[in-house]
Amino acid sequence: MKPMYLDAVENHEAVEPHATMFTQMRAAGVPIPEILHLFTFKPERTQYLAVFTQGVMRGPSPLPPWQRELIAAFTSKLNQCLF
Repeated sequence: MKPMYLDAVENHEAVEPHATMFTQMRAAGVPIPEILHLFTFKPERTQYLAVFTQGVMRGPSPLPPWQRELIAAFTSKLNQCLF
């Protein structure tokens, strides 16, 4: 994965609950999605994004969660974004 444009965000030391996940991903050779770096950099800001995302993906909807996940994965693929 290419480095981010914001070194301070990507190189910010992760704390739990993300620190263990980052360590495991690095050990497995799995690239860490850029959005997760943002979540560790400003958790007090990104908590609202997490709540919103869960509401969209798991809240009441005419589409079942699996269809919403499929749409999200397909959109990410079209945007050449790791999902």
